[in-house]
Amino acid sequence: MNRRRAFASRHWRTALTTAALMAGVAACGSGGGGAQSDPTSYKGKTLTVWLMAGDNPQSWVDAVTTQFEAAYPGAKLVVQPQQWTGIQSKMTSALAGLTPPDVVEIGNTQTAYYASTGGLLPLDPYRKDLGGADWTPSMDKSTIVGNKQFAAPWFAGNRVVMYNKKLWKAAGLNPPQTMAEWLTDLGKLQHTKGVSSALYLPGQNWYAFDGFLQDAGADILTLKGNQWVGDLDSPAALKAANLFKKLQSYGKAPKDQDEQHPVQATVFAKGDVASMIAMGYEEAPVIAANKSMDGNIGYFPIPGDTAGKPAKTFLGGSNLAVAETSTQRTMALGFLKIALDDENEKAYVKLNGFLPNKASLYSALDGNAYAAAAQKAAPNAGFTPLVRAWANVENPPNPISTLFLTPILEGKDPVAAAKAADAKLTARIKLG
Repeated sequence: MNRRRAFASRHWRTALTTAALMAGVAACGSGGGGAQSDPTSYKGKTLTVWLMAGDNPQSWVDAVTTQFEAAYPGAKLVVQPQQWTGIQSKMTSALAGLTPPDVVEIGNTQTAYYASTGGLLPLDPYRKDLGGADWTPSMDKSTIVGNKQFAAPWFAGNRVVMYNKKLWKAAGLNPPQTMAEWLTDLGKLQHTKGVSSALYLPGQNWYAFDGFLQDAGADILTLKGNQWVGDLDSPAALKAANLFKKLQSYGKAPKDQDEQHPVQATVFAKGDVASMIAMGYEEAPVIAANKSMDGNIGYFPIPGDTAGKPAKTFLGGSNLAVAETSTQRTMALGFLKIALDDENEKAYVKLNGFLPNKASLYSALDGNAYAAAAQKAAPNAGFTPLVRAWANVENPPNPISTLFLTPILEGKDPVAAAKAADAKLTARIKLG
C-alpha cells in the first residue's frame, strides 16, 4: 500500500486566502441557489468527485449536478463511481498526485488515515458555512483528527435487530426494552413452533461484536505510551465476548463465517429465523427472495442494560472531503455546501435509508422502520479506533474474527484467544 506522507507545498496556492474561499462557498446558497458566480469565472473548468459505487443514486447526482453547474456557470461536474475493493491504495495514490479528484467520499473509519498522509484539506474555516454547527456529534467525531476538521459527515447507519413479526407474535412477544428481556425472549423463541433460530448471528460478524465491546466500555485497541496495542484481553472485552457467545448460541449460524457467508438476508428470507442483527438495506433482498415477508419485518434497537437506553453500536458510514492539492478548491467547497444542503441531504437519505448528518433531518425518514430504530441508538453509537493504520486490522484474515471470536465460540480459552488476537492486532497497527 502506498504510504507516501509528504505533499509538495505550492507557493501559488498560499495566495488563496480563507476569505476568498469562503466567498466562493457562499456563492451557492441553500440547494445551490443564492448569488450566482461571475458567468465567465468557471468556463471550461471541471470538478471531479469520487463517490463509492452504490452511494451515487442517479436522481440525486443529477439534481446536485444541475445545482452545481448553475452556481458555477461554465463549469462541469464529473462524478466518478469507485469500488470499495482496493480503494485505500488507489485513493492514497490519487491524493498524492498532481491531479487528484477534487472531492472524495471516504469511509468514516478511514478519515484518520487519509488525514495523516496530508491528502485532505482541513475544513475548520468552512465548518460553519457547511452546516457543521448542527452535525450529529457521534457522526462528526469521525471527521476530526488531532482537533482538526478533515471531512464533513455525510450519512451513517448502525445495526439494529430485524425481526420476523409473525414468529414473535406466535411466541406472544413484543420488542424488548433491556438486554435481560431480550435474552429471556430469545429463550422463548427457541421453543416456538416454526423457529429454527431465535437469533441468527454469524460467529464472525465482528461489526456486531464491536457494538457489544463498546457497550461494555472496552475497545479493540488501547494506547500505551505512544503505541496502539490490542486490548481484547481486558476484562470488559472478555465480558463482551461472553455476551456475544451467549447470543450466538440462540441460533444456527456458523461460528466460523461472517454475515455474507452465507448471506444472512437469504437465510432470514426462509421465514424460520426470528431475528438477526442487520442494516436496513438488508430488508430489500429478504422481500425479493420471499414476497410473503413484505410487511412482516420489524426493527428494534439492540437493547442496553437500562430500559429506554439502547446499547452502543458500531456506526458505519461515509464522509466527504476535499483533496489538499485540488486546483479547484472554491468549487470543491461549493460542491460540499450543495451536497450537504438540508434538502439534498434529506433527498439522499430517502433514497438509501441511512441516517442524515443532522438529527433535525430525521423527519425525511418518517415511515422507515429501520431508521426509526437506528436513530434511537445513533446518539450513543461509536466507531472502531480512529487510527491511521486501522485498515490493516480489517485486512483478511481479520484477527478479531479468526483469532478471537471463532475460537471462543468453538470452546477455546478466551484469554488465550484474546492474547493471540492482541499480538496480531498490535503487529498490524505497527505496520502503519
